[in-house]
Amino acid sequence: MAKSTEQKIRKGGSLLETAKTIIYAVLIALIIRSFAFEPFNIPSGSMIPNLLIGDYLFVSKYSYGYSRHSLPMSPPIFSGRVFEEKPERGDVAVFKLPKDNETDYIKRVIGLPGDTVQLINGRLLINGKLVPRKRIENFIDLDLGRSWPQYIETLPNGSQHKIIEQLGDFSSLDNTPVYKVPSGHYFMMGDNRDNSADSRVQGGADRVGYVPLDNFVGRAEILFFSTDGSARIWEIWEWIPAMRLQRFLKVIE
Repeated sequence: MAKSTEQKIRKGGSLLETAKTIIYAVLIALIIRSFAFEPFNIPSGSMIPNLLIGDYLFVSKYSYGYSRHSLPMSPPIFSGRVFEEKPERGDVAVFKLPKDNETDYIKRVIGLPGDTVQLINGRLLINGKLVPRKRIENFIDLDLGRSWPQYIETLPNGSQHKIIEQLGDFSSLDNTPVYKVPSGHYFMMGDNRDNSADSRVQGGADRVGYVPLDNFVGRAEILFFSTDGSARIWEIWEWIPAMRLQRFLKVIE
């Protein structure tokens, strides 16, 4: 009887230690996710050619300081940002869609507070000055077997990145009015200029508009995994062929 009681005590102690370990692990994961890095995946082609559907990346939560959107479920426990740092032109950033404060979007910072932004025949103008772009080789989409015109765009601060024009320079978003970025807000654009709902879309169901600093979640830093989506979850034998190994551990530009 004494031996049985001792075994029960040991078993109970073992279960308690296991529960503690799980709780600690969950707390550590929440702290890392809230204050250091959070994983995101790319569900759309709005950031092609730099980010592809099926890319998985880490976002640094500390880059712009912390707002309520830094925390899981965005609890309204405080307003503004703590340890605030301003986004820089050219950053690729994750933010909460202003119209619902829930949906995660990822775009590039193009316009800063007080800037004017406009597109004329596909060419980007910031504060009335034409942003240089250089034609390079076409971007080849291996998943779709298509290729599109590709350029290197150089922003006023010297930041460079690739863009594509799937429909040339005369799509619906290639000619816009002049946008005046409000104080405390940013103008965000996708690198796939003809297939991106971004700050150019100021009304309607796809409205994005200007993004308040408080809505920024963090800066995209590095790709850690990528798949072309050809392998289903149970098709273990197809996992490796579906991986884009050349994109693993790629720094996001």
